[in-house]
Amino acid sequence: MRVDHIAIAVKNAENALGNYKKILKIDKIETEMVPNEKVKVVMMNLQDTRIELLEPMDDDSPISKFLRERGEGIHHIAITADEIETDVNRAKDGGMRFLGELRTGSYGRKITFIHPKSLNGVLVEFCQAPPTQ
Repeated sequence: MRVDHIAIAVKNAENALGNYKKILKIDKIETEMVPNEKVKVVMMNLQDTRIELLEPMDDDSPISKFLRERGEGIHHIAITADEIETDVNRAKDGGMRFLGELRTGSYGRKITFIHPKSLNGVLVEFCQAPPTQ
């Protein structure tokens, strides 16, 4: 397992991207709308990791709620899972609570989130890339 990305909730992804461009050497930028999560995702690929900007698509998005309650800032840490079902079951056996079931997230990845109360106040995402063709 490794850190896949760090996600940051922002009010405006383009404005935030402009700020990050001032300080980071970004190799590639990808943008995607994820309607089932009600979020616009801007992924900044760096040399050995990625930073994800999350902008809510509407007022009832989970990211909108996060922004209202906490303001802009780190939303979650994503961990790459090689066998996500096995990793989820192991975490559940260890007493971890999850927010929802496995589902499709950005870039066709399988995702799920471990409740922050299970991990010392940190929201952690497990994600697994789809098999390469």
